[in-house]
Amino acid sequence: MGLDYYNVLKVSRNASEEDLKRSYKRLAMKWHPDKNSQNKKEAEAKFKQISEAYDVLSDPQKRQIYDVYGDDALKSGQFASASPTSAGSNDRGFRFNTRDAEAIFAEFFGGSDSNSGAGVGRKAAPVENKLPCSLEELYKGSRRKMKISRILLDDSGKPTTVEEVLAIHIKPGWKKGTKITFPEKGNYEPGATPGDLIFVIDEKPHVVFKRDGNDLVINHKISLLDALTGKTISLITLDGRELTVPITDIVKPGHEHIIPNEGMPISKERGKKGNLKIKFDIKFPSRLSADQKSDIRRVLHRSAD
Repeated sequence: MGLDYYNVLKVSRNASEEDLKRSYKRLAMKWHPDKNSQNKKEAEAKFKQISEAYDVLSDPQKRQIYDVYGDDALKSGQFASASPTSAGSNDRGFRFNTRDAEAIFAEFFGGSDSNSGAGVGRKAAPVENKLPCSLEELYKGSRRKMKISRILLDDSGKPTTVEEVLAIHIKPGWKKGTKITFPEKGNYEPGATPGDLIFVIDEKPHVVFKRDGNDLVINHKISLLDALTGKTISLITLDGRELTVPITDIVKPGHEHIIPNEGMPISKERGKKGNLKIKFDIKFPSRLSADQKSDIRRVLHRSAD
C-alpha cells in the first residue's frame, strides 16, 4: 500500500462522512498553496495528498477497493469502472492531479483561482493590540517576545486554545501608529481562515524628551544671567551619550537652539535623523536689591551706547 489515506486525513478507519468533511476542511485550509507562500512546494504536495485522500475515502466504491486492496489496485485500472465520473477516475484507473484537488476545494469553499489567491474561504477580521514602547526603544530599536493565546482546531477538528511566542522586531524611528502584522495568527472562526494579528505601536511619554515627527524637543531652564552671558549645557541622549552644547548667543524668550541630526532616526532613510530642538525657559529673579538694579542699569546703559 502506498499512501495511508486515513493517516493523511487524520481520521480513524471507521470515520464517518462528516468526520471526513470536517478533517478535509481543516487540513485543506491549512495547506492550500495560496496560504503557504514561504513553503509552496511542500504545501502543494500536502494539499494534493489531502484532496486525494478525501476523494477516495468519501466515495464508497473507491473506499471499499482501497480498504481491501490498497491504492495500487485503484491506480492499476482493474477497478476502473468504479465511479468513473468522479474526480481522478478514467478508463485506465484512478489518477489524481492538482486540477482535481482545486475542484474538490471549490466544492467546499466556492470558485478558486490558484494564481490570484481567491477561493481560500472567508478570512476572519484582524485583531489589533496596542504595543506600548518607550522613546528609547523607538530611538534605538529593540526586539520583543510576545506570548499570545489563540483558538485553533486540533487534529480531531475541535477548537482548542494554544499558546505561542512571537518575535517582534521594532525598528529605529518607528512612529506611533506603525503596524506589525502577523498573518493568520488570530483566532479560528467557523468557515473562515484565521484573521491577522496586528500590533500597533503606541509611544509612552518620556520624562525629558518629547517627539515631534522626526525631531526631538527638550525644555531646558536657564537663569537670566546664563541667558545673557552664555553657558555650556550637558544632555544625555536617548542612546546614553553625553551631549555637550555650548550656548554663546543671548537667549531671548521663545528662543530655540537646533542641533542637526540629533533627533529621531528616520526609518525610511538609513543613517539620517531629525533635529534636536532645545527650548529655553528663562528663570527671572523674583526680586532685586537697589544696588543690583543700579548695576544692571549701568551695564545695560553701556551696552546700549
